[in-house]
Amino acid sequence: MTAVLAGVIIAVGLLGIVSLVLPGLVVVLAGVAVWAVPRGDALGWWVLGIAGLLVVAGTVAKYLLPGRALKEAGVPGRTLMLGVGLGVVGFFVIPVIGLFLGFVLGVWLAELVRLPDRRQAWTSARHALRAVGYSMLIELAAGLLATTAWIVGLVVG
Repeated sequence: MTAVLAGVIIAVGLLGIVSLVLPGLVVVLAGVAVWAVPRGDALGWWVLGIAGLLVVAGTVAKYLLPGRALKEAGVPGRTLMLGVGLGVVGFFVIPVIGLFLGFVLGVWLAELVRLPDRRQAWTSARHALRAVGYSMLIELAAGLLATTAWIVGLVVG
């Protein structure tokens, strides 16, 4: 029964990564913990530890790697902050999809103020969107690897 509940929680976490509604990696790790902790054996703790390391590594990588690409492209941090701010507003104005639309609009407007040409502003906005996409893929990969660790634990245990 705990395996089924854990599987549902993990699936919700993976969906949260893609939909940007939930802190997906945390939910995936919580799902693994729902299975591992009641077991109370070495296998459960090893699987939880491996999943935890994968979640931490994925979280670090999802911020470092796209951030480096943005710095190389010359997109300043304040541009991303405005994008995130308008994304949050957009999420409440147009649920779910408004997050994405607000982020794009915020980045484009910030770059339009900073740069003299609309084409240059859109180029910077595309760099920011690509970085967000990479970040989401990194997070999804980490979530899938943690899920794989759990599945291996299920099969072995």
